[in-house]
Amino acid sequence: MENKGSDEVEKLKTKFLSVWHNVKYSWALKPKTSFSRNSPVLLLGKCYHFKAEDDESPSEPSDEEVVLGDVDAFRKDFASRVWLTYREEFPPLPGSTLTSDCGWGCMLRAGQMMLAQGLMLHFLGRDWTWPEALTLQPLDTETWTTAAAKRLVASLEASLQGAPGPSALSSTSQPQGPSFGSAEEAEAHLKEMYHRTLVSWFGDCPSAPLGLHRLIRLGLTMGKQAGDWYGPAVVAHILKKAVEEPMGSGLAGVTAYVSQDCTVYSADVVDCHRVPRAGQTSDEMPDATPLPQNDQPAHASTFPESRAVIILVPVRLGGEKTNPEYFDFAKSILSLEYCIGIIGGKPKQACYFVGFQDDSLIYMDPHYCQSFVDVSTNDFPLQSYHCPSPKKMPFSKMDPSCTIGFYSKNSKDYERIRQELSRLLQPSGKEKYPAFTFAQGHGRDYDLSAGPNPEKREWPFIRDPRRTVTTVGDFVLL
Repeated sequence: MENKGSDEVEKLKTKFLSVWHNVKYSWALKPKTSFSRNSPVLLLGKCYHFKAEDDESPSEPSDEEVVLGDVDAFRKDFASRVWLTYREEFPPLPGSTLTSDCGWGCMLRAGQMMLAQGLMLHFLGRDWTWPEALTLQPLDTETWTTAAAKRLVASLEASLQGAPGPSALSSTSQPQGPSFGSAEEAEAHLKEMYHRTLVSWFGDCPSAPLGLHRLIRLGLTMGKQAGDWYGPAVVAHILKKAVEEPMGSGLAGVTAYVSQDCTVYSADVVDCHRVPRAGQTSDEMPDATPLPQNDQPAHASTFPESRAVIILVPVRLGGEKTNPEYFDFAKSILSLEYCIGIIGGKPKQACYFVGFQDDSLIYMDPHYCQSFVDVSTNDFPLQSYHCPSPKKMPFSKMDPSCTIGFYSKNSKDYERIRQELSRLLQPSGKEKYPAFTFAQGHGRDYDLSAGPNPEKREWPFIRDPRRTVTTVGDFVLL
């Protein structure tokens, strides 16, 4: 009887903790985010100006790839990104009894969002936007806290009655009966199929190839437990394993690479672009069922001759705080369309950075606890996976530890990326250090135990005195 009583107390404590997290992370939301009409807004390589029609016309950016837009265009673009937040009431995580990642899983969620952006580039392209993006309701404090209060009351009533509480999000979906009158409508439906399939890969269930349960299981092999806090570098390696491990998810045309010691080894990335022959490695995934290839957008990597590579680069942009000399570097990175964002945030509070305006970062916040959605159904609701309300944070509050992501669709594309990033990474003064470097050859060709090697430096504490310092543009990097 005593054990039974203890179990009931633990269950009640768990319920109260979950409810508390719901209320806490609802109140954390701000009603509105202010944007200036006088400065451009950069979002994952696209530029938007918010000037009114009667305002003075903004000067044309020199970059041909920059797209001018208005407020609605920015809102639609931002809301089309996949938003992954805390969830509750999902099946227990591997190695634990936890049914929510509230309060500890924010870095994993940020990593999922960055990976989702890479897959969106691969399957849908950067110009794709969700047709329903502008129909999402604003995430104001009153609406969200009211919903949290309702969950609080329902959960307490359910605890007293010994019954499970109701889910806040209904899985009821609207019936869809697509009929295509044109090729454009058929293509739009096909892309929406890609969109829905991609979101389902991040579902909170054991079968989802990129879901939280899978990431936790892979984290166990690296000494991380459900409930632990995950850093951006650890998350990068977990994401790499999740993409590479076969699960029949349609990811055979994509792989991932994580840099070593802030160095990207070009030969290793090129090898990743090549599809291994049968029996060579487990990366081939012969049992995978990829998305339909005949109608796949042309910007996706050719399959199976080559694979796209999601390049993840863990870096540290300073000591205890981010060095201000790196602010321009972060801006230049987020201005590139093949950049899939930065995961980092404030100390012990992870965010997914997707853009900037002036001296503020624009980010997607995983710190809101939503209810479990069953993504195994054909028409599961997509609304909770898209956020209409961006947040801003001063660069000065950014934690120096982060992971930067890039998407490279083939070897030729990688060479262009390498050359462009190498120019951005050039230091511009004595005792200045790049955030990361590129090196020829394979990582295994560089052995630190053999002594100092001019081709590889342990950033940022060792500097090769023989290296010629050059200046490129206005970027000053430490």
